Amino acid sequence: MMQPMQDLLVSLPLVRAELLLAGFALVGVLIGAWGGDRVFGLLSALGVAALAGAGLWAVIDAPVAPAQIFQGAMVIDGLGVFAKALIGFSAAAALALGADHFARDKDPRFEFPIMLALAALGMFVMVSAQDLISLYVGVELQSLCAYVLAAWRRDDALSSEAGLKYFVLSAIASGLLLFGASFVYGFTGSIHFDAIASAAAEGGGVGLLFGLVLMLCALAFKMSAAPFHMWTPDVYEGAPTPVTAFFAAAPKVAAVVLMARVLYEPFAGFEPQWRQVVVALSAISMVWGSVGALMQTNLKRLMAYSSIGNMGFVLMGLASGVAEGPASALIYLAFYLPANIGIFALILAMRRNGVPGETVEDLAGMARSRPWMAGLLTVLLFSIAGIPPFAGFIGKFLVFRAAIDAGLIWLAVLGGVAAVVAAGYYLRLLSSVWFSAPAPRFDPASFPIAAVATAATALVFPILVLTLGSLQSWAEAAVRMSF
Repeated sequence: MMQPMQDLLVSLPLVRAELLLAGFALVGVLIGAWGGDRVFGLLSALGVAALAGAGLWAVIDAPVAPAQIFQGAMVIDGLGVFAKALIGFSAAAALALGADHFARDKDPRFEFPIMLALAALGMFVMVSAQDLISLYVGVELQSLCAYVLAAWRRDDALSSEAGLKYFVLSAIASGLLLFGASFVYGFTGSIHFDAIASAAAEGGGVGLLFGLVLMLCALAFKMSAAPFHMWTPDVYEGAPTPVTAFFAAAPKVAAVVLMARVLYEPFAGFEPQWRQVVVALSAISMVWGSVGALMQTNLKRLMAYSSIGNMGFVLMGLASGVAEGPASALIYLAFYLPANIGIFALILAMRRNGVPGETVEDLAGMARSRPWMAGLLTVLLFSIAGIPPFAGFIGKFLVFRAAIDAGLIWLAVLGGVAAVVAAGYYLRLLSSVWFSAPAPRFDPASFPIAAVATAATALVFPILVLTLGSLQSWAEAAVRMSF
């Protein structure tokens, strides 16, 4: 093994994306301390560039073979590169929405882009983790920033409640993660994934399996999979809408990729055991997400239950085995993220006389008052519902095919029923948009909102559909390199 200083010099050039985010956060603190909230616009612009640049830089620096860094604490490989690209660009879109939203509400605080960048940095660490320490550090860095972002409006009771609920429930999840990690360390004698895999191959016993289940429960909380979804509707409703858009996108990718790493690297030999847990999480999430959304009248709460259901489809992919599962889950996320962010951008555009609208009734007659918004929302909802020829249909098709090939036919059938039920509440929204009597016109949308919503719609159809072959090849190559 290399000496610590030599290892550090070799590792630093491979984490330039992470260094860019950390550097922006440190410099941003200094600029903010000097200029106060007056520099909010400058820091937001620099933050968007830093987040998008970090995602792009991760792709540019992608290695041809996995590279262990920081004495085996992290790895740079295809899976991490794919995830960092999704995290960086989705966080940049959320920051662009947030900068515009808080500027219009006259609530600019320079800490916002810094917290978003630090949360993204934690996610970058999560998706590259190769031992239990780096795993926990990444999860907690992302979570601590998320608590602050959820409670961003200190004078708003709903926002404060969202931050408190997220903190209390997430603290329990962090305890489960640490408790499970302590079992894994106790029964294997190591924190490194490769050593854990070797010990698990020799038979770790019930104790090691118990530790794995606890860790899976904690990660299921982070991705808001049922039955660990309790925080999701309240936090989505109470947090500022740009923060909700962020929660619905980047953290999902980080949690899913980290779960894939835990399952397919140190615990690959326990696949028959952990598959039962993942299948159960998938089934419960799909059913609960679909049924729970039917009763919602608040759009943000509805999207919270939608995210729970969609995480069930992603977990269906992960449960299918290494041959097709992780690649199908990655492609599903790549198709799910732009539709989700685009929908939240349009929710931000629902303002009348400066007052935001967040209910299903506020959509009434949008087709006649704002036809461009109605057209974009229709495409995005069709995609997230999995209706062809939009990108979401391809994502669902791939995870269903992976499940059927793995023999999980009953889970695929259940997923099909859940998808049909979910289409019901998406169509209810579109019925209000196209057929209800028009409500008063919305205020003109700002350029950042219109740009993000239009770009998201263009991605779900036709850009991602036309580039499916390249995206699928990239995801499959990433999985082959990592597992």
